[in-house]
Amino acid sequence: MEDLKYPIGLFRFEGEFDRQVKDNWIGELASLPVRLRQAATGLSAEQLDTPYRPDGWTVRQVVHHVADSHMNSYIRFKLVATESEPVIKPYLEERWAELADAKSAPVEGSLALLDALHDRWASWLRTLNEPEWEKAFVHPVSGKTTLGTVLGLYAWHGNHHVAHITSLRERMGWS
Repeated sequence: MEDLKYPIGLFRFEGEFDRQVKDNWIGELASLPVRLRQAATGLSAEQLDTPYRPDGWTVRQVVHHVADSHMNSYIRFKLVATESEPVIKPYLEERWAELADAKSAPVEGSLALLDALHDRWASWLRTLNEPEWEKAFVHPVSGKTTLGTVLGLYAWHGNHHVAHITSLRERMGWS
């Protein structure tokens, strides 16, 4: 079950946040919309409404969740860039995934949103200088987190959810 829940494992980074790591993570964010679209392309409505694991979200909910989550992250990055250690507002992602749009809307809207969002986000991230990556926000539950760490987390997050869809496709024999 853990392999189905975390097909690429949990996010862990114990190395040094250097230029190579930063560029790699920005590249993963920049390419996410294409990879997510490829993972979801060609799926029927029934397949989109298939959970990627028992008691998990459907493929449709996963695609909409990625858009919701990455919009929130983009805004958090902007808050950090313009405020001093802002306290961010968490959101209840499991409840967002139960809303009508996440459960039934076509995935194309979220895929198009991610195209535009990640284009703008990655372009802006490439302009940040070294000290800006040390700026942080405060999460009411998990505490202070730097932009460098959050960048890695969201590169992982996109890869994590693409793997949910691609591993389901493989298990189900969906070409």
